[in-house]
Amino acid sequence: MRLRTWTDLIVLNLLVLLLVIIILSFPTNVVRIILGIPFVLFFPGYILVTALFPRKESINNVLRLVLSLGLSIVIVPLIGLILNYTPWGIALESVLGSITAFILVMSVVTWVRRKQLPEEDRFGIAFHLRMPGWEGGIWDKVLTVMLVVSVLGAMAAVAYTIVTPGDREKFTEFYILGAYGEAVDFPQSVKAGQEVEVTVGIINQEGETTSYRVEISINGIKNNELDGLTVEPGETWQGTMSFILDTPGDNQRVEFLLFKNEEAEPRAGPLYLEIDVSS
Repeated sequence: MRLRTWTDLIVLNLLVLLLVIIILSFPTNVVRIILGIPFVLFFPGYILVTALFPRKESINNVLRLVLSLGLSIVIVPLIGLILNYTPWGIALESVLGSITAFILVMSVVTWVRRKQLPEEDRFGIAFHLRMPGWEGGIWDKVLTVMLVVSVLGAMAAVAYTIVTPGDREKFTEFYILGAYGEAVDFPQSVKAGQEVEVTVGIINQEGETTSYRVEISINGIKNNELDGLTVEPGETWQGTMSFILDTPGDNQRVEFLLFKNEEAEPRAGPLYLEIDVSS
């Protein structure tokens, strides 16, 4: 039985819509993993291939499947690279939205290109009781089996990685910002007794809710402390800390240390500034 030439576009976009709804509505759900694997490993490449080759005789089904998988592996990292240089960054919502937008745009392109062809020449999905290309020679059969095994293996590997994260590295990002919230324009010279303010930032990559404290020391002597900072996993905390340099002198070292919970050893740092203090 052969379905109409638009069925693959309809089914693909419905699955994408379903995945978006599930991810936005249910933070943890096995269905999002099941749909997420082809969403990343297959859908982007497939829709690009269908846009490039709308005619059913352009390429055979085996090559179409190979290109769909291969191009997906190229497209998704490329989208991530582009997002890395945008204000949205690489996050679940931005990646989901970008890949979805790519699929929707390519679906429109595919629809336009197929519409320009006679109906009998348009590529469409056909379901058979035998594997595509199975009627070919021995090498076609071997290639088809190897391809199916490779695709299933790749999907299984991704599923295992998602379901069983394992001992991924746990760490905390710690930074200081100067004027205007940038990592520049830090104070370089002040007057003795003048209060100096610096923005301190913490990004929790520990995989669990974590309490922190930040210490400021001047020339090795503790000057200020901020504790009780509870940050959820994957979240960012930013706040202002101040210190006062009382003693005149050049190149006075101001250090920022981040501690996790009640640990004696710093989790991150020291970050430091060297400031000239005039009388």
